[in-house]
Amino acid sequence: MLRRYRMFCLCFVGLGVATLVRAVDYRGGMVTPPLAKPSFTLTDTAGVAFDFRARTEGYVTLLFFGYTHCPDVCPMQMAIIAQALRAIPAEQAKQFKVVFVTTDPTRDTPAVLRAWLDHFDKRFIGLTGSNQAVSAAQAAANLNPVERSADAGEHSYLSHTAWVFAYTRDNLAHVIYPVGIKKDDWIHDLPLLAREK
Repeated sequence: MLRRYRMFCLCFVGLGVATLVRAVDYRGGMVTPPLAKPSFTLTDTAGVAFDFRARTEGYVTLLFFGYTHCPDVCPMQMAIIAQALRAIPAEQAKQFKVVFVTTDPTRDTPAVLRAWLDHFDKRFIGLTGSNQAVSAAQAAANLNPVERSADAGEHSYLSHTAWVFAYTRDNLAHVIYPVGIKKDDWIHDLPLLAREK
């Protein structure tokens, strides 16, 4: 049974009419109705097809779409999650899969993506694919596609939704984590997520 909640805000860019609420016990925001775990297949950093829904079955799954050249939000989110997972008991941490899908597959080759994720946690899963496949995965997760800056070169900036979706073992995202959630908030919430059925 998920925790009680109170209203946090009334709309959520990219998720249509879903209502974002904040849990009394959770420090992330709860979405009602909850969002189904998307079905998509991309390629992991070893070059193997990764069926997202099937390969994360039975785990609490944290899903984030971003890119390695991001100057701030993406590395911050990954670093905080990695620190929080190291701070909780190992048996709880084993119940999580963290999946990072690049929104910049041209620059984020599998090798680049793997090296970048390894800076945070070697267990983090990195996924890539064609621009079309990545866009389809974003759509499956109810996200708007990325917007690229006018500079298409090495330093081009991608505007993307920076939410981390937390899918519990019921394959629903009841809780999401926007930019600004602190490490202590994650440390507080991760054990709660691990206990959800």
